[in-house]
Formats: sequence, C-alpha cells, structure tokens
Amino acid sequence: MTEEFGEENLIARTEGFLEQVVLQNWKESTRALQTCETLWNEVEQLGILNMCIDSVVTKACTDPSLVTWPFPNNSMQSPGGSFLWNGISTGARLKKPQVDWWYEDIAMLSLPLFKRVIIAMESRGLKPESMAGVLMHFARRYLPALNNRHGAKEGSSGRFASLCLSSVPSEAEQREILEIIEDLLPIQKAVVSTKFLTGLLRSAILLSASPECRSNIERRIGLQLEQASVEDLLIPNLTDNLETLYDIDCIQRILDHFLLLDQSTRPLSSPGSDIDGNMMNSPSLTPMMMVTRLVDGYLAEVAPDVNLKLPKFHSLAEALPDYARISDDGLYRAIDIFLKAHPWLKEDEREHLCQLMDCQKLTLEACTHAAQNERLPLRTVVQVLFFEQLQLRTAIASCFMVSDNSCPLQHPSAADGGIMPVAALRGEGWANAFRENHALKVDMDHMKLRVNDLERECSGMQEELQKLGKMRGQWKLLSKALGGRFKSHICRTKGNAVQDQTHADRRRDRALGSGHSKR
Repeated sequence: MTEEFGEENLIARTEGFLEQVVLQNWKESTRALQTCETLWNEVEQLGILNMCIDSVVTKACTDPSLVTWPFPNNSMQSPGGSFLWNGISTGARLKKPQVDWWYEDIAMLSLPLFKRVIIAMESRGLKPESMAGVLMHFARRYLPALNNRHGAKEGSSGRFASLCLSSVPSEAEQREILEIIEDLLPIQKAVVSTKFLTGLLRSAILLSASPECRSNIERRIGLQLEQASVEDLLIPNLTDNLETLYDIDCIQRILDHFLLLDQSTRPLSSPGSDIDGNMMNSPSLTPMMMVTRLVDGYLAEVAPDVNLKLPKFHSLAEALPDYARISDDGLYRAIDIFLKAHPWLKEDEREHLCQLMDCQKLTLEACTHAAQNERLPLRTVVQVLFFEQLQLRTAIASCFMVSDNSCPLQHPSAADGGIMPVAALRGEGWANAFRENHALKVDMDHMKLRVNDLERECSGMQEELQKLGKMRGQWKLLSKALGGRFKSHICRTKGNAVQDQTHADRRRDRALGSGHSKR
C-alpha cells in the first residue's frame, strides 16, 4: 500500500483521487465530509477529516464571482435564454449564485462536525453575516419551536417552512443545539435579527436552557433593542411563578442591558442635561426614543393583566429617562389601561402612578380625554386642565403672531394717517402674549392654593370621620355592657306605672258610682 516497494500504490492513488476529484467539487467534498462521521477516529488519524473540512471552508469563504467550480443547483443560461443541460460552454454564462447557496449542505452535518466547520470558517475570516445566516438556517432546521413561530418570514431563501426532518431531536438534543448556536453566533450588533433572537430566547426558556445561555441571549437583544417590535417582546411567562401572563422580569433585564450600553456609549455631554442645546444632535437619542416608544407600547399590551403588580409596571415605565419621550400619549394610554384593569387601587397609588406622566407632553387630544377620565386622580385632572388651557392660549397667541407677521410692511395709522412700522405691531403682539402669560401664571398660583385648601379640608374631614368612628365604637361597647340592665329597669318601671294607673281608674269609678246612688 505504501511506496516502499513500488510507485502508485493504494495510499498514493487514494490521496490523488481525493485531491484531484473529490476535493475539487463542492458536492463531493460535503458528501465525503458526511461519510467521515461514521469513521471519525480513522479519518481523524489519517488527516482526511481535516482535508475535507479545509476544502469545504475554502469554497464557502471564497467570493463566488472568483471561482470556477460548479455550484450546486446552478444551471447555465445562454444569452438567448435557453438552458444547457450538459454544462458545455458555448458562450453561455453562469447564473449568479445566491449568498446562501451552501447553507443547506452544511446544515446536513451532525452537530459536532457542524460546530467544527463553523469554527474553521470563523478562523478563516468568514463574513459575520454569512456565519449568522448559516447558524440561523441550522437552528430553524433542528428547533421546531423556533421554526413554527417564524416559519418562512425571515431569511434570504424563504425555504425554512418546507424543511422536514425524518426524526425530531429530543428535548436534550435541542437544548444542546440551542446552546451551541448561541455560543457560535457573531457578537457584532445587528448581524442577527432581533426577531430571531427573541424566538431563540423563547425556545431557550421552553427547553430550560442554562441560565448563562438565556442571559447571553437577553444581552444580545438588549444591545439592539431599538430594532425589536412589541410582538417580539411578548414572551410568555413559563417560570414556576405564574403570576403574570408575560415575563415582565425578562423584559426588565433586557431593558437594563440597553440602558447600560447607552450609558457607556453616550458622550460626556448628556442629552438629558442640555435639553436646549445639543440634545437633538446626540447619537444615542434616536435609539432611546425608539426604545421608549417600544416600551410604552409593550406596557399597553401587558397592562390588562390583572395579576400585574403596580411596582413592576411602575419600575418598567420609570426606567427610561424623561428626555426620551417627546410625547407622553403612549404612556398615558398604558396607564389608563392599567387603571381600568385594576380598579381597586387606592387614591395615593393612582397618584404615584400618574406622576410618571408629564402633562405638558400630552397632546391636545390626550388632554381632552384625560380631563374627562374618571379613573385619574383629582390632582392629575387639575394638572391636565391647566396645561390644556395653556396649550389653547399658546395656540391662540401663535395665531395672533402669525397674523402680525403676515401684515404689510406699512400700515395706515387711524389717528393721523401716518405709517406704523411692523416692529411696533410685533412689539404689541409680544406685549399681549406677555400679559396673557402673566395672567395665566396668576391663575395657576390661585389654582395651586385652591388645591392645597381642598387637600387640607379633605384631611380634616378624614380625621373627623375617624374620630366619629372611634366614638361610635365606644358607644357600641357601652350599650352592650349596660343594655340588659337598662332594658329590665325600663320594663319594671313601665309595669308599675300601668298598675298604678289601673288602681286610680278603679277608685275613680267607685267614687262616681257612690255619687249616683245618693242622688
């Protein structure tokens, strides 16, 4: 078999066949790689396994436009549009292969061999997008829960819904596949879609994956949370403590990862500390605004759950900074839904919850709705009414300013027919606006004083009611202790009075009878 006794023996011929025939073709290389799974130790010792892996990795990492080997399922097309069945070049051109042309063949490998090939591709410099693509393809092939949720909605080929397995892996095998997939995923941001990551997290919770695996997936989602949708965050609560319908704690941890990343990447001049300055130029503002809108929508979805406690709702809503909310309409909607689903909340709890809102950031439509909302506490309604009036006055003042600016440059005076400059008209408009703002401020001060008076009166009434309740309880105890004695005494007194009245009537009748007889 060796070259010790002659040339071209079995070993040399086998190596030549592998190098010149098998390893030069993609399909033959992957087929040989699959065959190595049954003879793992032997091919590992002979170096055949490394040769096959190197051939597959080289072809997958090479730009398709720079190679000459035939791609699988890649037919040839002539300039006229007819197809050639024998592959002979007669001026025809090859169809441009898709980016994922090799995903399916690699996904057919066993998990240990697949992991080894992916590690070799990473060391060879495979693009993170391609690595993420083949890993997602492999995950959808062997994780039924992930495939059932998303189907063929994602991916470049759209063939995931049609993947059929001869045998579904066991739960332990799926757990191992999921943990390896998470470990091999690229760390670059936005390489893996957030929808896939949230689906992977659901599968990890369902399969009881390791806490480290679930924590890593949550961190990946948090790093690109602005790309998620409300539907992505609706993760069912599958823990032992089934208090809420959705896993609120998981979303809180994901949000913490996002806020930690935003804090570490934010420039020294924080957008929250310079609202009038460089806030709009902050690179972290746009993702923060998107996440704020996302969280408000999520709160509105989970608010109808009667088992959702106020501290969890409040903690998730207050985690985001105030500057990230341009409008508080979404937050008001979530709070209103929560109050409607939890009518047993006390007045102080309602006030504590409504303090999350900034009434100045409510639109006129939201103010109109809130002013008529019986579920809101009195203090919040008063604030809404005040800022609604402020918005109306501001709108009226702006209309007057627009009308002043749109007047002609020269205006005849009513007194002497002279010319009134535009600056005077503008000055008059500003003076009117200043007077209105001053009057509005005075009204606000009076309203605050009135609210304070009402609060003091309410507190006094509550104290009086408590005192009356205590006195009423003392009278009840006294009546129970002395009730029997008073009742018997009253009965005896009443009986004696009746007897005395009877004797008096009899004596009077006798006296009247004797008088008549004498006559």
